[in-house]
Amino acid sequence: MENPDDVKIRKMKPEDCERLFDLWDETGLHFKPHGRDRKEKIAAEMKGPQACFLVAEDRGALIGSILATHDGRKGWINRLAVAPRYRRKGVGERLIKEAEKYFDGEGIEIVACLIEEENEPSLSLFRKAGFHLHRDIFYLSKRKSEST
Repeated sequence: MENPDDVKIRKMKPEDCERLFDLWDETGLHFKPHGRDRKEKIAAEMKGPQACFLVAEDRGALIGSILATHDGRKGWINRLAVAPRYRRKGVGERLIKEAEKYFDGEGIEIVACLIEEENEPSLSLFRKAGFHLHRDIFYLSKRKSEST
């Protein structure tokens, strides 16, 4: 990538799933390809009215992703991933800005994300993008199975 503006950001299509999984593998992003992240679930969710799944491409290579969803009240950014050789070149920032544009268009005024504590690069990127860390909130979940 000689010029960051050469990177194209577009809506994800169901046929991008395999390349998306390759990107997530390459970036070390934890995902459940036989559970909540299986192709069929992602394809169904991306068709929903409250989701905007975006990918970044450089000359046809899938180099970034971001999954933006909302519940009508709060927006969630999930699965921001940028291929290691494209990091610190503005790709992650552009993906966040595009997700925020989507939320603005939906009338969403609060945008949140969950980041694992050891993921300092993501914490730094989101702070740079204007997000604030809340250490007074606990994350709890209830899962039907280990694969979800």
